[in-house]
Amino acid sequence: MRTNSLRLAFWIAVIVTTPLGVAATLVSAAPAKIEAVVSPKEQTRLDFADGSKHFVAIVRREGKATGQGVLSGAAVTEYGRHDIQPGIAGDASGYLVFTLPEGDIAYVKWVVRAVFAHGADGKPMLLDNGVWEVVGSTGKLKGLQGAGTLHIKSVSAVDRNFILEGELVSATEESRK
Repeated sequence: MRTNSLRLAFWIAVIVTTPLGVAATLVSAAPAKIEAVVSPKEQTRLDFADGSKHFVAIVRREGKATGQGVLSGAAVTEYGRHDIQPGIAGDASGYLVFTLPEGDIAYVKWVVRAVFAHGADGKPMLLDNGVWEVVGSTGKLKGLQGAGTLHIKSVSAVDRNFILEGELVSATEESRK
């Protein structure tokens, strides 16, 4: 008798949870690759006077997002803090604010570790790698979730290309309410 009760409980659990599992997979993560070349608009900088070339910069840079995903085509503003010891290492973090043409916003938090390595030509090479995650959103982006890897590449002496790869999950109508 106990065996039949266990079998019944098992099948009830399978029958009840299977549709829920199928529904959960209907809202799946979509791959995203977004690039945003940003240019300086504002900067405050502290240069250490100890001969180390160590500096800390607080920056606001702006640009436009291109690539694949719901954030492509958005205006992008970086609010960043960069703590750099040239030739040694650096830590940077901040927020990227993606604003779609209709005014909808996604806030992306990011963290990067900069490592200076020796390039093939003997010159220092900067490896700027980290992670990102969506931490807030408004309008039709409300409820947007996502995370992935971040690479920052120098485009010029002052412009940077933020390359975000990962997954984004758009909000369902239910979660926007």
